[in-house]
Amino acid sequence: MKKSLQFQQQSISYQVSGSGPALILLHGFLESKMIWDKFTQTLQDEFSVIAIDIPGHGESGVISDNHSMKLMSQVVKEVLVAENISQAVIAGHSMGGYVALQFAADNENLLKGLVLFHSHAHEDTDETKENRRRTINIVKQNKGGFIRQFIPDLFDQRHVAEYSADIEKLQQQAALMSPEAIIAALAGMRDRESQLQYLLLSEIPVLFIIGKQDSRMPYNQLMAQAVIPSHSEVMLLEDVGHMGYIEATGKTLQALRHFALKCYEA
Repeated sequence: MKKSLQFQQQSISYQVSGSGPALILLHGFLESKMIWDKFTQTLQDEFSVIAIDIPGHGESGVISDNHSMKLMSQVVKEVLVAENISQAVIAGHSMGGYVALQFAADNENLLKGLVLFHSHAHEDTDETKENRRRTINIVKQNKGGFIRQFIPDLFDQRHVAEYSADIEKLQQQAALMSPEAIIAALAGMRDRESQLQYLLLSEIPVLFIIGKQDSRMPYNQLMAQAVIPSHSEVMLLEDVGHMGYIEATGKTLQALRHFALKCYEA
């Protein structure tokens, strides 16, 4: 069932499917809640699955010129309040993982588990911050060109032709976003804080899903973070880039399902 709520005078869209313990799914940069459709078809048999359009993405409005991780995690909290959810497992792809980490740091009492799906806890390096600034300027001048180049680069380049239909769908979806929405997300990622200390101190189980061919987040750096939490699990995928929910749908779906079930059994 598609639902919405108002947050700071803007509509936030989300989808609720199934029944049972809550599983929150957060998409990444330039994506929308639609990326989780295949996952939801299976997961709704055992969970109440809530897929949220992060501000500026999908059917959710632009709230600010800088969609900080704090702001976006507050949106997630409002959805949980609206749905009367007191405990949840939360999974975030890429930027969605940054939001999930911020939510976890602010609301650990609400969490049973955390999934970092091609995501990590470190803040942007100085070099990455500068790249975000350059990207903002590119988006202002040529949003369409940026989208057409950015999305194919997220896949394992040796097999990118196999995913041409998926890439086109993602590009069409991203093209519906305004330049202001894209820039607000880039600014939020650029300015986010490190959550490494949270991983060190938290006792919440964490699952890292990592692609060995991920050019955006090198797997050796993510593996170094995976040893930090007191309870950490890792799925390391061969022949997968940054888009494991497409490049390895079956494996990542079952990893998420089994992890969430274990979190609630514990």
